[in-house]
Amino acid sequence: MRFGRILFTLIAAVLLFMPSAGAKGEKVYHVPLEDEVERGLYAFLERSFSEAEKAGADTIILEINTPGGFVDAAGKIARLMDSADQRIIAYINRDALSAGAFLALHADQIYMDPAGRIGAAQVIDQAGNAADTKADSAWRTAMKSAAESHGRNPQYALAMADASMDMPEFRAGKGELLTLSAKEAEQVKYSDGTVASFDDLLKKTGLDGAEIVNMKETFSEKIARFITNPVVVPILLSIAGLGLIVELYSPGFGVPGTMGITALLLFFYGHMVAGLAGYEAILLFLLGAGLLIAELFVSGGFLGVAGAVAVVAGIIMAGGDPLVMGVSVAIALVIMVMGMVILMKFFGKRLHLLSKLVLMDSTDTESGYVSNKNRLELIGREGAAMTALRPSGAVKIGDELLDVVTEGRFIEKGKQVKVIKVEGSRVVVREADAE
Repeated sequence: MRFGRILFTLIAAVLLFMPSAGAKGEKVYHVPLEDEVERGLYAFLERSFSEAEKAGADTIILEINTPGGFVDAAGKIARLMDSADQRIIAYINRDALSAGAFLALHADQIYMDPAGRIGAAQVIDQAGNAADTKADSAWRTAMKSAAESHGRNPQYALAMADASMDMPEFRAGKGELLTLSAKEAEQVKYSDGTVASFDDLLKKTGLDGAEIVNMKETFSEKIARFITNPVVVPILLSIAGLGLIVELYSPGFGVPGTMGITALLLFFYGHMVAGLAGYEAILLFLLGAGLLIAELFVSGGFLGVAGAVAVVAGIIMAGGDPLVMGVSVAIALVIMVMGMVILMKFFGKRLHLLSKLVLMDSTDTESGYVSNKNRLELIGREGAAMTALRPSGAVKIGDELLDVVTEGRFIEKGKQVKVIKVEGSRVVVREADAE
């Protein structure tokens, strides 16, 4: 009996400590997936996954709380998740909506906070409207494939992306997108369990004894996420373009030029940190800027056109997505043109830079310019015609011999004449007897 009790105690002890022993030695990377899904987020996740692989991590936990974001960025993150060797657990801490739902479906397991939600994944364009049929069809297919790839019923994923699906039992009749609560997601097997905290998640998944590595965004990555947001990019480029345009219309170099150059530096810095821009994009932009400056000193226009093309190409290349960047550049160009029109039309501004290279002032009499001295003191004086005036000739007034013209009439030599008008070197006379 005594031996049996001892054996029973040993077996119970082994069973009691088995979960902890299994988790001990494991390495888990805890990676937050928060705010909008955009290209800057992808750069952070790529770094996190790379570090997890180098460290030999067994599991990556993505703590998701996002309202959604951009399809292109979500697609790249999904491919990153699919290519990872580690087990990926999605912990939906509140919201996994739109692109967030799509990413959660690419995880091996999904756990949710009691107040968590997943769904509402219709693709929306940049204007906030439902996307066109082509883009919408592609997105529904992507949602369906994401669910199927991990053994989940694709009908619920389709209902999240397609308002024509009819699921009234989940408050998603026709015309409504499906959004599942934590309890409902567990019911349809879109969630593997509901947990109240991250610690509860570790216990639920048998990872409470594992080494947890908490990943955090660096300051540079936070800036990059903000700058590379497709909403921020056109604003930044518009500030850059408008600042440089205003600087061209201002004497010296001041605040507008500083703002323009700073905006451009931020644009390229953010896209380089996000891994979207390479040195070739920066070199192409600088080459274009150099050609534009050279155009000010070389006539022909070829250098200016080539420079403008190189500048635009460098900016688009730095952005990663040609379509999004093309729209952003177009918006910035429109704002630049509007700024030029306002400065010239309403403020009467002129290009101060060009005024150093081109004579902008008119040399007319109204502006105070004359080719020689105006002899206004001659008006009203009389003299004798030393030659016949046909109508030009010579007249002696006092001791001075002058070249004059008549109003058009012929005046004989020796006749007395009177000066009636002086315009620079032109002295107009009339026969004195005619008056």
